[in-house]
Amino acid sequence: MGGLTVLHECLVTLPHEDFVYLGDAARLPYGPRPLPEIRRFSREIARFLAGEDVKLILVACNAATSAALPDLQEELPVPVVGVIAPEAHAAVQATRNRRVGLLATEATVAAGRYERLIHALDAGVDVVPVACPRLVPLIEGDDPFGRETVAAVREYAAPLHAESVDTVILGCTHYPLIRPILQREFGRGVTLVFSAEETAREIAETLARKGIENDPARRGSYRFVTTGAPEAFRAMGARFLQLPIAEVERVELARLEAAVA
Repeated sequence: MGGLTVLHECLVTLPHEDFVYLGDAARLPYGPRPLPEIRRFSREIARFLAGEDVKLILVACNAATSAALPDLQEELPVPVVGVIAPEAHAAVQATRNRRVGLLATEATVAAGRYERLIHALDAGVDVVPVACPRLVPLIEGDDPFGRETVAAVREYAAPLHAESVDTVILGCTHYPLIRPILQREFGRGVTLVFSAEETAREIAETLARKGIENDPARRGSYRFVTTGAPEAFRAMGARFLQLPIAEVERVELARLEAAVA
């Protein structure tokens, strides 16, 4: 579901392009899973999407980007863009004291990709990563803005306060939905970084550079595929996308697995 927050920005930035979104609801959450397993799932999904005759693939999940992006870029015949590099760049630009916090899933923290990208841009920046296993289930739950979410945010923010970070990367596509809670916890003196807009701009630039963008005068479409229950996807997805979701197709896991067999 979280990738829908990124899709929203893509639809706003590129209203003339067509999008197909696949949400792997049957195997969520990805965050607690081992990186090799996430890499396998990502390859299955990417191969399936490549079979849908797409011209670019966006890995709209931080854990999947951490685990699989280089492999996907090597294997697939179309450009593949992730969501981490734009955030790393934005964090380096935003920090004033060169102390950056990272809130993310266990898999994203374990991969260490944010640290490598940030240090490639500025080796002097200290990165403080914090894994937040409780946040995704709470955000997808019945009361995402309740006391339990506030308590979890306070717990995960404590190590970042202790390290006096002035910039915090929201390293999971779910987290923007609770941005008001996060901003309240950190205050206006801390910059929160979630770069869906930068990611959408990177896609636009990639399409233009390769000469494969659609005519800006046309009206694009978007459709949804899920490995879970379509009705559940439609109900929850509208919360993340903040746009109407009409039809949702279902794809069997066996079909995804066959894509890399």
